[in-house]
Amino acid sequence: MSAADVYSIEVEGCEIRVTNPDKLMWPDAGINKAMYLQKLVALSPYLLPYCKDRYMTAIRFPDGAGGKAFYQKNAPEPLPPFVRTAVRDQVRYIVADSLPALLWMGNLAVLEFHPSFEYVGGEEPAEWVLDIDPSESLRGRLMEAVSLIGEALDGMGIASVPKTSGATGVQIVIPVRRGYSFEQLRKAGGFVGKYLSEKYPRLFTIERLIKNRKDLIYVDYVQHAAGKSLSAPYTPRGRPEATVSTPLTWDEVRKGADPRDFTLHTIEARLADKGDLIEKAPKQSLEAILQFLK
Repeated sequence: MSAADVYSIEVEGCEIRVTNPDKLMWPDAGINKAMYLQKLVALSPYLLPYCKDRYMTAIRFPDGAGGKAFYQKNAPEPLPPFVRTAVRDQVRYIVADSLPALLWMGNLAVLEFHPSFEYVGGEEPAEWVLDIDPSESLRGRLMEAVSLIGEALDGMGIASVPKTSGATGVQIVIPVRRGYSFEQLRKAGGFVGKYLSEKYPRLFTIERLIKNRKDLIYVDYVQHAAGKSLSAPYTPRGRPEATVSTPLTWDEVRKGADPRDFTLHTIEARLADKGDLIEKAPKQSLEAILQFLK
């Protein structure tokens, strides 16, 4: 490796080694590693709050988006001193709680950040999430379906924020007050999913087996559990378009927002305009729905 292929940067008093800065991480979008690290700097105030104090599953793309990828749960060695880790179930996870840690991971071709649903050292959910996964044939109706889910939640007195997964689906994030358990949220999610599948049987299903879904949109409330992870708000994705998991307004959903429009090239202007839509949402009390389920 020549001197031109490696250099060091100092960020917040930490030295970070950057290798192959000209390597294209998203060839179709024209984004090389140096550009990606600059994008991570801009994203960090919005991305880090959803990674802080969480067990991180990193998805690495050594050859860039479109190439082979692998999930990394165990932190690689050697680790620089500024990268924090935490152990769960005998796995030593990275805890991405600082900009230097984020950039160090970016240099390792981590293009996706998937934090746990629970905080380090605890079993309490940080938020409530419904994962909406469309079949190929119904992808064109995704935003219509998400809008109906939002209406159903609103009718139950629950405010929520939709976000693109950055891939093919949408996740609905419900900020909740402290004190709820995953079991309680799973019961509430099951109720919401059953309600939707019964009211709109030609659009929704809660059938977990793909072969039995009959080209319906799957309302996944089971994935939200301790030990599981999901793409963070504002994480890039290893898709050719360099899409970013982006919170939306309900008005954008009703107008049929296209997830492919939210990319590393457009996200900074959007954040400057709208800020973090999830952070602005109030933390919900779920006492009414939980009492009803009793």
